[in-house]
Formats: sequence, structure tokens, C-alpha cells
Amino acid sequence: MKTILKSFSVLVLALGASPLLAQQTEFKLPPQATEFYEPVVRKVTPGKENSMAPSDAIILFDGTSLSNFVSSRTGQNPEWTVQNGAMTVAPGKGDIQTKMGFGDMQLHIEWTAPIVIKGEGQGRGNSGIFLMSHYEVQVLDSYESKTYVNGQAASIYKQHPPLVNAMKAPGEWNTYDIYFTAPRFNADGMLVSPARVTVVHNGILVQNNVEIKGPTEYIGIPNYKAHPNELPIKLQDHGDLVSFRNIWVRKL
Repeated sequence: MKTILKSFSVLVLALGASPLLAQQTEFKLPPQATEFYEPVVRKVTPGKENSMAPSDAIILFDGTSLSNFVSSRTGQNPEWTVQNGAMTVAPGKGDIQTKMGFGDMQLHIEWTAPIVIKGEGQGRGNSGIFLMSHYEVQVLDSYESKTYVNGQAASIYKQHPPLVNAMKAPGEWNTYDIYFTAPRFNADGMLVSPARVTVVHNGILVQNNVEIKGPTEYIGIPNYKAHPNELPIKLQDHGDLVSFRNIWVRKL
């Protein structure tokens, strides 16, 4: 019996000492163990200024023609005007959209509200940028104009108001840098992951990786419906003389 108790005591002491021994023994990795060299990161040449397109960007509008767009209504050449390096909405002629489709993307676009101020709220310098033709980043003269906050400039329309109002005065150029992750659907058309978007307005973060609840709806609750992985970017004709310039996109 004494032999058994003695053996048991030795075992308990050994087990009790194990954590202490483990703490005292440090397993050191060389720095190289957590370094890797492949795949080599692809080189992209930045634009001369941050607003200028990098070397891998797709130029959608360079200020000279609407050759990369079609009318959303007719599928033919758009009737918006091009002058002084900018395109301007032709009220009543309808939305325009890119010929190419896009999913995950980095989009740079500059816009200005009309100098002549007319109307108030949603009736003042209104347009919109529809990512994948479904998800709207609002364009609106919200400089000194009251409207519902989830409908002002840089809102995800009727879903997320911007974190701050970063608008410039009418006639001055605003910049949006938009980082968009497209929604994913399974083979049965069920939503796997919703769209997400980050928006930087005039260099200020105004949408921080927010979840898009579904396609933009003016009335009612948004609900996802399965759609292709890439769809056109649409610019809205809301009846106001909003202008756009320097539009480029990078597929991600």
C-alpha cells in the first residue's frame, strides 16, 4: 500500500510541475519562419495625383466622349452633353450606364451640382450612382439644404446616412472614392453574403464598410434577388443638370 501511495505522489508532483516546465521552455522561431516572398505583389503605377487613374484602371470617362456608355432606356448612344471635360445630365433623356459590367470594384468619380440653385431637398441637384445598376450612392446638393438624412449626398439611398456632411458649395467639384464588394448568391439564388461599401467623400470617410440591405428602393423594404456577378454602373437622370468628370474604375 505504501508503495502505491508513493507512486501516486510522484505522479501528482510530476503533473503539477508540467505547466511550470512548459512556461520555462520557450520555443523560438527564426524571423524567416513568418516571412514569405510569393506570390510577388503585382506592380501598379499610381496616378500623378491621387485623383488620377492608376495604371490598371479602366477609364470610363476622360472628358472627351461617352463612348463607354449607353442609354439605359434605349441601349443606344446617350444624349447627355459633353463640354469642358465634363458630362452633364440631359433632363428627360434618361439614365446612362456603362457598356461593361462590374462587381467588386474601386470607383473614382467627380461631380458637381448646378450653380443655379433651384428647389430644396430632393429637388435640388439630384442624381445618383447605381453600383451594379442596383445599389445607389446618392448625389445631391446637400451643401445647405434640408432633406431626410438617408437621402442626402453620400448616403446609401434610403439605407445609411453619411457619417458627416462633406459637401462643397454648388459649382465646386465633389469627389467620391467608392470601394464596393458585390453580393454573393448560391446556385439556388439564395443570398450568401450581402454587398458592402465604403465611401470617401472629398477625402473624408463617410460610409465605413456598411452592409447594403438590398437593391435601392424609393418605397418599401429592400430585398435581394439573385443577379449576375457583374453589371453596369448606372448614372441617374433625376431632372437636374448635375455634371460628372474623371470617372475610372479598378476591378478587385
